[in-house]
Amino acid sequence: MIDVPKFALLAFTLAITTAVVAQNVSTSAPAEKPAESKTVAPPAPSDSQYIIGKEDILSVQVWREPELSRLVAVRPDGNISLPLVGEVAASGKTPLELQRKLTELLDKYMTAPGVSVIVQDTRSQRFSIIGQVMRPGTYPLSKPMTVLDALALAGGFRDFAKGEKMFILRINADGSRLKIPVSYKRIVSVKGTDQNVELQVRDTLVIP
Repeated sequence: MIDVPKFALLAFTLAITTAVVAQNVSTSAPAEKPAESKTVAPPAPSDSQYIIGKEDILSVQVWREPELSRLVAVRPDGNISLPLVGEVAASGKTPLELQRKLTELLDKYMTAPGVSVIVQDTRSQRFSIIGQVMRPGTYPLSKPMTVLDALALAGGFRDFAKGEKMFILRINADGSRLKIPVSYKRIVSVKGTDQNVELQVRDTLVIP
């Protein structure tokens, strides 16, 4: 005669063991990987209106042509050098304009080249601030910036700064230099906003 309690206990234990084993098998099985797409879209073109300048660092990418894709520096003569196309004028163009030019040149060597141009480092668009400020140095000029903006960026005056004797050294297009006196007291006064000069590329703000 079968002992009912012992039989029921045995059946319950067997059921629990089966469930645990099934769960372990389910969780340990590797998940099925989705099929990888073999179609890669070409890089999106840059529509930036930034004007490329000398010393800027550009990333030139040619779709499916890694030997043609590289980082290039705009040389002092305003040109860059790339395989197949050779010397190309870059300074004075936007990334989109340079991209179109490179596409036109590469079209002679390959079918429908996909080219993108991205400015990696805007070394040409900079200004300097030196003298009695907390953080003198060279800063990017990627947006409009006044004297007060520059002072804030540099952490403000040091204790013995002569704010009334500040000046801007500016290099003109013809290479000549211009000294522009600036008075801090006039800048912060109601009538002296004309002294809050907007800085230009390659300007140096000097705080004695």
